[in-house]
Amino acid sequence: MESILLEIGEIINLAILAGTAILIATLGEIFTERSGILNLGVEGMMIMGAITAYVMTYLTHNPWLGIIMAMIIGMLFSLIHAFISITLKGNQIVSGLALTMIGLGISAVIGKFYDESTVSLTVKEYSFSLIAIPFLSDIPILGPAFFIGDPIVFIGITSSIILWYFLFKTKFGLTIRAVGENPIVADTLGINVYLVRYLCVMIGGSLAGLAGAHLTIAYTSSWIEGITKGKGWIAIGLTIFAIWNPLRALIGSYLFGLIDILQYRLQPYGIAPNILAMFPYIFTITALIIATSKQRKKTPTALGIPYIRGEKE
Repeated sequence: MESILLEIGEIINLAILAGTAILIATLGEIFTERSGILNLGVEGMMIMGAITAYVMTYLTHNPWLGIIMAMIIGMLFSLIHAFISITLKGNQIVSGLALTMIGLGISAVIGKFYDESTVSLTVKEYSFSLIAIPFLSDIPILGPAFFIGDPIVFIGITSSIILWYFLFKTKFGLTIRAVGENPIVADTLGINVYLVRYLCVMIGGSLAGLAGAHLTIAYTSSWIEGITKGKGWIAIGLTIFAIWNPLRALIGSYLFGLIDILQYRLQPYGIAPNILAMFPYIFTITALIIATSKQRKKTPTALGIPYIRGEKE
């Protein structure tokens, strides 16, 4: 019985590690969409954050500098989308898709200069390792499951709580939600709709960059082309599943992480690897269908609609 409980604790811990990148990217997209901007460029910002953190860790031997630069690059990429969507009133879907393609292309080109084994060994040496929270990690079963992880895991969990409080319990959070629901009324009340949307898109971009950094300098400590493997798209789907709520994103992301690691646990039972690899995406699509059918009324009303001052709805 004790061995079973220990294995369950290990699986939960692995699920948390696997779901962290998606959690952080989802948190960023929640803020972006709450302000009324749809950003389909999460995948592109994530992978740019991934390659940036990888290269900076190799060059500086400091993973924290890698994180900072990854967040800056993610934010700069998001500004492209913000300028097109908010200032130029462009098509948000096309802009986001372009951002993804640009990110995938640039990261692939840069990655070719840093795919040597010596680079990988250096990054592995200086990447984040797992740490145990004193006392809490000693709790039987629960300790190894929830209180052992790399620093970005704990940043993700803490961010979920902080961002939930910020979004639903503060004046600025109310402002963000007002801009996403009815920008005309918000503007009438003296809120700078454009500024709020710019800030939220930038927050989303920086968190997407951090999510990508987790993949290369913590979770895998390596770089391969296309390392995000569609996780940016999954984050967009989980944003809807979470009903634009950071705490629900915490649950959804770790559920995805659980499905993700189960594919490796089930391989010894003779199930084809290609079928197992489909599980996380089938789960995401199923969750998205269920959430969409039940929560349509909770979608930010102005999501994806450019705001033009003086124009009536």
